Amino acid sequence: MSHIDLFLAQYGYFALFGLLMLGIVGPLIPDETILVLTGIAIHRGQMNFGWSVLIGFAGSLCGITLSYFLGRTGAVYVLRRWLNEAHLAKAHAWFEKYGKWTLFFGYFVAGIRHFTALTAGISRLEYRPFAIYAYPGALVWVTCFLSIGYFLGEKWEQIHPYLSRGAVIGALVLCVAAYLVYRLKRKP
Repeated sequence: MSHIDLFLAQYGYFALFGLLMLGIVGPLIPDETILVLTGIAIHRGQMNFGWSVLIGFAGSLCGITLSYFLGRTGAVYVLRRWLNEAHLAKAHAWFEKYGKWTLFFGYFVAGIRHFTALTAGISRLEYRPFAIYAYPGALVWVTCFLSIGYFLGEKWEQIHPYLSRGAVIGALVLCVAAYLVYRLKRKP
């Protein structure tokens, strides 16, 4: 058993909520692993699927909302030392056009998920469009990874190393594809 698995076993839903909230705000907590391990606990009969979805969703919402408001209030003051108003206006325009979808799909890319809400806040994206895109993404993300843990059950330990490498490769391919699309659209 991993440390996270033991922590989940001891503190259950409180651990799920707290770890996901902190994990969304900062990249030091392996969110997908937490969700998959919770799914395995559901498979074992130690936790309930419905409660896990609800509490995981709540933790994700709190974390992404906190990140958004940090970007909207605190982080923008720090970044103004390095960025001028023109940079912030460009970030806002980009987020208005493309960035909202990164709030939904960003959950599925480790590293991106941690900065989407912060960037949305810094770019001054209004709260309503932020919530419309980010919150359903959280629900889909939580449900997907809990389901993976539930359906894989005890086989997770055998499969996990291959998924980790595949996720890194997938994220790199996604970044390269996004860059190429950006370059193609930028040409006159």
